[in-house]
Amino acid sequence: MDKQKTIRLGTHGENYGSWMSNPVFYMLGGIALVALVLAVLSFTVFHILALGIVFIVILALLLAVIGWITWIRRQYAFGGGGMMDKAHQVVLENLDYGGNGTLLEVGCGSGPLAIRAALTWENTKVVGVDYWGKMYNYSKAVCEKNAAMEGVAAQCTFQKGDANKLDFADETFDAVISNYVYHNIMGSNKQDLLLESLRVLKKGGVFAINDCMKPKMYGDTQAFAQKLRDMGYSEVKIVNTAELVFGSERRAALMMLGNSRMLVGRK
Repeated sequence: MDKQKTIRLGTHGENYGSWMSNPVFYMLGGIALVALVLAVLSFTVFHILALGIVFIVILALLLAVIGWITWIRRQYAFGGGGMMDKAHQVVLENLDYGGNGTLLEVGCGSGPLAIRAALTWENTKVVGVDYWGKMYNYSKAVCEKNAAMEGVAAQCTFQKGDANKLDFADETFDAVISNYVYHNIMGSNKQDLLLESLRVLKKGGVFAINDCMKPKMYGDTQAFAQKLRDMGYSEVKIVNTAELVFGSERRAALMMLGNSRMLVGRK
């Protein structure tokens, strides 16, 4: 899809946030500060050399982790390495969608994938749904502002929702997409989440759902793809997005998404 290469999100002052949330840094930074204080006390007050060395090692490890996730955050950022923008391109490039109808994004966050879809298909109405938990500073207002600044406010609608039980009737949408969302939903069966997203897809509609599909979370994805085929779905396949987005599974693993896979098909 050549148009994907011409779309440049985040060039009008939009705030798309970052994949690695600020509270993660605050937590690790706080633990590192405690380790530093305990190391100093061990050397100067308690005079326990071994204990001080232990806390120094802990501090060094924490600083290494902070450095690592800072690098990851930069790699994903729209104004940095652009890896999340690349992931969005790959999702839409693998969606066999004609461009007329309604499209749902499950877990829209700050709106970049939904907005990219609207920019790609000008005759499509895009609905973005998200729970907007406190971990990230995302909200309906942030999504709407970003869509307006990108010039697609008239095409996009954003609303609060739960991927476990979508507030839409069966066969509502012509296309369903999602990107790195379901693995963050604690306590939910991932295959049930997939089926719930596909429930709202019209017969003949298409889907592209990308996530970190760890076997211990998702089970056998190939078997699930076959289950969908047995249910009447067509063109169902599992796409290795670790290769397409990051270049290799090793690099994807370095960026915490080594099991990056996408379920693609038609209902």
